[in-house]
Amino acid sequence: SAARKTLSTPRPGALGAWIMHDTQLRTDFIHAMSRAAATVSVVTTDGPAGRAGVTVSAMTSVSADGEAPTMLVCINKGASAAEPILANACFAVSVLQSEQSDVADVFAGRTGATGDDRFATGTWTTMVTGAPVLDGLAGFDCEVQSAELVGTHHVIIGAVRAVRVSDDGAPLIYGMRSYLRAEKA
Repeated sequence: SAARKTLSTPRPGALGAWIMHDTQLRTDFIHAMSRAAATVSVVTTDGPAGRAGVTVSAMTSVSADGEAPTMLVCINKGASAAEPILANACFAVSVLQSEQSDVADVFAGRTGATGDDRFATGTWTTMVTGAPVLDGLAGFDCEVQSAELVGTHHVIIGAVRAVRVSDDGAPLIYGMRSYLRAEKA
């Protein structure tokens, strides 16, 4: 039987007042979120504000219906790609294949590569918006529809303008603080 950790208990008072200062709650939250495995993607942009990209696990569809399908990405406001994505008003989401952990490491800042040097890893093309899309499992080319700063992250919703998909390979997964491979059950 796996050991379970008891999560911190909220203190009385205004919610916003205690969350920002409860370091045990933050620690418990990060530990619990490590159990939520997610696909690994690279979010990129290009335009007047420059070319940039960042590795994320916080990416999801919002809706396939409406004027265009929509997606949501969460980008840390301190990431070098945050301001260019907002200024260029476009982004691409490249869903990585299980063999592309090297690309994830480059765009996560683990290798020391910066700026355009990051794009030397992998094969990149563009679709409608001009944002770079990696040859990988899937690619979504998006125009920024809305963005809101929530805590330390920009929550950005984009209208999908083009999609690429490969029928080969499996997604790169991140969970338990390491890369994992997806297997069919």
